[in-house]
Amino acid sequence: DIFKTNTLANITTDLYLGADIAVDSLQNQGLDVAISLFDTGRKNQKIDSLLSTVNFDDFDAIVGPLYSDEVPKVANRTNIPVVFPVFSRNQSKFNFSSIVKTYPDKKKHQDELMSHITKNYQNENILIIGDSTATSINKSLDIQSILLQQDSIQEAKIIHPSNGYIPKHIIINSLKAEVGNWVVLATDQSVIASDVINSLISLPQEKEEEEDEEEEEKNKKKDDEPEMQILPEDTVIKVFAFDKSNKFDKIDNYKLAKLGFTYTSDIFTVENSPSVQYFNQQYLQKNKTYPSYYATKGFDIVYDIAIRLASGSSLKETFKYGVSYRVESKFDYSKKLFKTTSNNGLYIIEYNSDMTLNRLK
Repeated sequence: DIFKTNTLANITTDLYLGADIAVDSLQNQGLDVAISLFDTGRKNQKIDSLLSTVNFDDFDAIVGPLYSDEVPKVANRTNIPVVFPVFSRNQSKFNFSSIVKTYPDKKKHQDELMSHITKNYQNENILIIGDSTATSINKSLDIQSILLQQDSIQEAKIIHPSNGYIPKHIIINSLKAEVGNWVVLATDQSVIASDVINSLISLPQEKEEEEDEEEEEKNKKKDDEPEMQILPEDTVIKVFAFDKSNKFDKIDNYKLAKLGFTYTSDIFTVENSPSVQYFNQQYLQKNKTYPSYYATKGFDIVYDIAIRLASGSSLKETFKYGVSYRVESKFDYSKKLFKTTSNNGLYIIEYNSDMTLNRLK
């Protein structure tokens, strides 16, 4: 019953089950791994008593806690790395040098996609589509400013909704037939994202000359209905987003593929790779089901941290050695003196026309 209603219980359990497979894998390779597990209970329920009774400095690293406001408490009371194994918007406020963020900050997603766009720009028509929230408006202006700093980019048009809706004619009339069109989504609202995608995959076409007068009269626009430009079928349109979050869950993948949907992600899976297949088999055998997103994350994070510790160097020293790739995750840690360590490991992924995924970075 708990798992039917408690999202955190599912996340916690899946992270643990994935970490358990990581420990098995490490031990099978001959590593001596000692793991202690502590239940912190509800937020701020047990963490203080744990910190008072357990000498965590006897450990090489701590993975957790999962509540973001408990992480600084642990970091303040210990002298070892505190690895935060989930994402929280509050993680950008962490300021302890011992904290290790395993998920890139949201700002990093924007930086990576903007870098990709500016590097690959070849005179495309750029549209930035947001929503009416202050966050989206500021993000749109920030994106526009970044783009216009490039000598090659002269224009990047921002489109925001009126009364919560962006009329199709505004989007269609902003497109250009003679060049490629790049549409950057700067919204977290699923309704806006869905409306934009639907508008872009159904371009107005020339009517057949044979259309009889009765049909022509039926389809004639009202005087007050805005006109939309007619675009050729081969008009090039590509859509970009700062991650494939749940706002795209209800959008048909066929539509995303048709628009070459390109986005940043903290995971990328090559289904036929030996590492993916081996992990899935091990997890299925032990847990009678295939791993979830968080189960795979639990494996990747714990395996990566443990392998680094097993190298004989301190965890922070290993961050200088470069990027590591695990089952789905990419770990590219940046360590600045007296600053929190951040994972900048992101992929840039593109939908192919056949709905397969192509890793661009």
